[in-house]
Amino acid sequence: MKNMKQEDGSLRRSLTPMHVWAIAFGCVIGWGSFINPGKKFLPTSGVAGTAIAMALGAIVMIIIAFSYAYMVPKYPKAGGEFTFAKMCFGKNMAFICGWFLVVAYLTNVPMNSTAIGLIVDGLDGNADILKFGFHYAIAGFDIYLGEILLAMAILLLFGWLNIIGVKKAGFVQTILSVLLVICVFTLFLAALISSKAKGINMSPVWGFDKAAAMAAGATTGNIHEFAHEGLGGVLGAILATFAIAPWAYVGFDAIPQAAEEFNFSFKKVTMIMIVAILFGCFVYISNNTVAAAALENWPDRVMAGEWVVLVAAEELLGTFGKVLVGVGVSCAVLSGIMGFYLASSRLMYSMSRDGYLPEWFGRISAKYGTPVNAMIFCIVVSLSGPILGREALGWFVDMSAIGASIGYFFTSASTLVTIKRDGDGTPFLKAMAIVGIIFSSIFMILQLVPIPGLESVHFGKESYIMLVIWIAIGLVFYSKQSKFFTRVN
Repeated sequence: MKNMKQEDGSLRRSLTPMHVWAIAFGCVIGWGSFINPGKKFLPTSGVAGTAIAMALGAIVMIIIAFSYAYMVPKYPKAGGEFTFAKMCFGKNMAFICGWFLVVAYLTNVPMNSTAIGLIVDGLDGNADILKFGFHYAIAGFDIYLGEILLAMAILLLFGWLNIIGVKKAGFVQTILSVLLVICVFTLFLAALISSKAKGINMSPVWGFDKAAAMAAGATTGNIHEFAHEGLGGVLGAILATFAIAPWAYVGFDAIPQAAEEFNFSFKKVTMIMIVAILFGCFVYISNNTVAAAALENWPDRVMAGEWVVLVAAEELLGTFGKVLVGVGVSCAVLSGIMGFYLASSRLMYSMSRDGYLPEWFGRISAKYGTPVNAMIFCIVVSLSGPILGREALGWFVDMSAIGASIGYFFTSASTLVTIKRDGDGTPFLKAMAIVGIIFSSIFMILQLVPIPGLESVHFGKESYIMLVIWIAIGLVFYSKQSKFFTRVN
């Protein structure tokens, strides 16, 4: 098929610094920044716990970003962490790193798609415009044909945009990311100047035991009885959200995946990463804080399963607030789909080009200069999201978090190896790499090992099952390429 491969098999350099910032920021901020304040952040960590956890998470990610900024100019190829691991630790470690990075990026696409039904349900009132056709239930949540069709249509559309050219995808991503920032900042300003937003509304600031409160039929009036208090309660509240920082900020590291498509100096990578992380931190903290400050009875609304960010926006700005959140979360979801499609397809293209995956994944479209087969695979896998429904959100979060943590670990470790080999790193960079290794390890332990008092942090049963399935699929590909892995070169 002559149209499947360019003569040199190379990607086209079409991405500007603004495009790359938009890809990173759009990946960092997805559905979770709008949905999780009521679903997880406020009850688990409150306003104070979430703010501290997200700020600490941002600091750790910036520390790790220094390793990325050092390694990208060394190995300016699609693949990022996979390429770093390959050059520093050999084939087997590179495959492990690459395969888990694929799941970190790729699970975010169906994860964002499952949020589309939530957005429409929140905005259409009692109309239930997507609840038509056959339906079934998974883990107690009904999934309707209408929701499936809309989500799949969006997945196919944005997959096609990634196929027809990275420059077009980058342009769309930039528009979505800028609109997202405008919406969040407008809501933040409204809370600052509105008399309806009050500091007293934020209590309990460290969150509360949601399960116990609901079992006891508690209300906002007596929620203090179930609040997280004392040193243990406060630390638990902070750590419960801090542990998912790899998921919350996964996406800034998508920048190295597009390194071959930069049309600018690699010296700008550090600042682009830091700005994307800081913008992401602001969005997470702002949405969570505004939701609590604007609602006197946010614990009641959380326990009722309401979309508290949407309710708070409507309280502050009326219908305009509802529209504002609708536009903002739509941009977050769509930019996440776009960005993670790009990151996961470039990673699989790089692994295929180097022999770690079948050659089929590495074919480049002669017409568009994009890894079309890898994109087709990503689209097909992503279509599982609408079928599994919104309960799969938590499972996808866990898979993304462990994959990102492994990627961070290999990047930091590769930085130490490269500094020793090339002798060009500073003591500061070496210290940052060591800290990155430590925190990456902590993240993996928190995610995989059940720890008393932090039951809400580690994987649930379904996530462990998905992890085993992903490892099994990886072993199939590994076996298929066994000659490559056993060859000495």
